[in-house]
Amino acid sequence: MATSPSSRPRPRFRRVLVITGDHGRPDPTKWDGRYSEEDLELHRAMREALESLPGYRFEFLSRHDQLLDRLHRDPPEFVLNLCDTGLYNVATRELHVPALLEAAGIPYSGAPPAGMVLCYDKSVVRLVAQSHGVPVPGEVYLPPATPIESVRPTYPALIKPAQGDGSVGITRQAVVRSRTEAAGYLQWLRGQLPDAAALIQEYLPGPEYGLALLGNPGFGLRALPPLTVDFSELPPELPPILAFESKTGPETPYSRVRIERARLDDGTLEELCNHAELLFGRLHCRDYARFDFRTGADGRIKLMEVNPNPAWSCAAKLAIMAGFGGLTYPQLLESILEAAQARLA
Repeated sequence: MATSPSSRPRPRFRRVLVITGDHGRPDPTKWDGRYSEEDLELHRAMREALESLPGYRFEFLSRHDQLLDRLHRDPPEFVLNLCDTGLYNVATRELHVPALLEAAGIPYSGAPPAGMVLCYDKSVVRLVAQSHGVPVPGEVYLPPATPIESVRPTYPALIKPAQGDGSVGITRQAVVRSRTEAAGYLQWLRGQLPDAAALIQEYLPGPEYGLALLGNPGFGLRALPPLTVDFSELPPELPPILAFESKTGPETPYSRVRIERARLDDGTLEELCNHAELLFGRLHCRDYARFDFRTGADGRIKLMEVNPNPAWSCAAKLAIMAGFGGLTYPQLLESILEAAQARLA
């Protein structure tokens, strides 16, 4: 829990520039490629939550064409980096915002460019995790334009882009059970993302879990209570996965997916926390990160991906897990600010 106002340490950096995605530009992670009124309402809720925190003065910037001028003309004391869409809403440029801040010598929250690069490529995350003994699904990497006949994956399998965010490129057809289905889905995926490599991954049919860490090693790092994903209301013909349509867009059967608090035994929870803490440092995460796991047919819980600077809205998994731990939405944002300021101090 956050400390009371009387005992809360005064922030080192009071004037904070908050950088978000660009509301006026296209965004491929949105259902119709642009910010909706619901997205803008989540941004308003974030502003209200931050402005309720004592000791800070916030300024908000969402026009990316104004960013460079703002950083040079009037460098902020500190940046709360909530730009999880990438510079100009281009996912491959998510690392550009912290890189610009590094170049300008401006302190900021969240992962550095190195962490963004490592975690953006899911196959790299898998290799790093595997090298440290963290269970991972079996996987085949398929470079762009490489025919599926050149590899021998096992089925059923989940096909997804090797690099990406927000479940872009993952639909209800992403779970394939034969080479014919895999070839058809790859053809569709390459039509959507022509230059993207693909992963043909062991399909994990068991429960899915999320775990978030707040803080930094050596300055206080804590795990929020984990979540699980309830797919029980999905029609049986749909695969129980968090497809793109489960995260955005109009009402679909995937709207019935629910997030609940996970009930894990102490040993399993400790093991997941240990995996997350190890990878938090190894993959250059800072201040907060989310780790997604899923259970395989063999009963082992395996790492799916690592999310530095995960979605921060009051409706996102991070805020839901914070609520499980007794943190209000303003307290969650305050915890991220405090973690970054303690690290910088």
